[in-house]
Amino acid sequence: MALRLLQRSFRPTPSHRSFSDYIRFSASSTHILSICTRSLLLTALPPPSDGVIRLPLASPKVIGTATSRGNRSYQEDFYAFSALSLDPEELQISLKKSFDIDWDPERVGHVFSRQVVFAGIYDGHGGPAVSGYLRQELHGLFESVQPLMIPELFAWIKELGGYFKRYKGGPLTPWITEPTDSSPKLDLEARAATAFFEVDRQLSTDSMSQTCGATASVVLLQSLDAPATPFFAANCVSLTVAHYGGRAQPMTETHHADARGESIRLRRMMGSSLITDSYGESRWMGALANTRVLGDLRFKKFGVTAEPEVRTKLLEDGEWAYIVMVSDGVSSILSDDEIVDLARDAPDPKAAAEQILSFVQELGGEDNLTALVLPLSGWGKIRGSDKTKELREYRRKQAGQLQGLVRLHNY
Repeated sequence: MALRLLQRSFRPTPSHRSFSDYIRFSASSTHILSICTRSLLLTALPPPSDGVIRLPLASPKVIGTATSRGNRSYQEDFYAFSALSLDPEELQISLKKSFDIDWDPERVGHVFSRQVVFAGIYDGHGGPAVSGYLRQELHGLFESVQPLMIPELFAWIKELGGYFKRYKGGPLTPWITEPTDSSPKLDLEARAATAFFEVDRQLSTDSMSQTCGATASVVLLQSLDAPATPFFAANCVSLTVAHYGGRAQPMTETHHADARGESIRLRRMMGSSLITDSYGESRWMGALANTRVLGDLRFKKFGVTAEPEVRTKLLEDGEWAYIVMVSDGVSSILSDDEIVDLARDAPDPKAAAEQILSFVQELGGEDNLTALVLPLSGWGKIRGSDKTKELREYRRKQAGQLQGLVRLHNY
């Protein structure tokens, strides 16, 4: 189904893409070279002749991944990662807006200042079409959207009706009339909103997108160091769930209709359409657990939106050890603290992701499961104790006893 959607989609810009499956950084820092050598990242790479080191993002020591269907007969979880090339002025604007930092991309260099690592995890429902589409397309759209396409995109959004009849544009507001030479450049929040809404517009050409959807969690990482360093060794990184100082620091919220922020947004525009099912779970319009999704177009006029909630954070001084991204099959079973503690002593990011999934499966998790682990400069230097170790052992024991009772009953 995802392939059929792709065949019918269109591109907002020419088809040339500059994103890649490796990251580049300067070889001028012996400190960074020693980090990479210790991590066995350079063993298969020739010495750089141009002063630029290239590392494949797919290496299990650069980004760790683990995924499983669980007990389901289908897989609706997908993920993707890539190195994008974005206008450094947009990064500069975003840093000034979020942190009042005057970052000089000239100090980093033309090539390195444009490089942004993109990692996304897509949790589908109603079928794999939308989540599969996001895996193949979202990073390309994120890189290629332009201000000139926003007026037409905004007109399409308004045509959705209902909730969107009163939509004022949010982060797209400066560009909803025809952009001119004096119009501001996009910042990362506006670029993200444009890309996400464009996904919905492209999906709208296929009837399956009316009843099929996906949530998307995306991380953008840019090393601000000069000379340029990779995100896993940078002293200062801009991040758009990280592990800090021995504890979990969540960077996202679950966008359920009964969450405070979503409840205010929806009730202000739509009144109350929240229904609690027989299991005690709240669903918007009696159907959707999440109210910020891509696809599910039949629910858009009732307040379900593709507009992303964007948060930025500056990761400094080696205090941050890693970022963990998980699908709902993991987060519905484990707390944030359990997730980061499971990854803390892993020898590499791949092993960390696998340890998270393995524990969920021990506890009887049945849903599709996906975990991504992105190491940061504090990898291997985690302080503090494993605070959830005893809790995990208790939960493991309880799950084992329950499974034993089930086997005895079946016998």
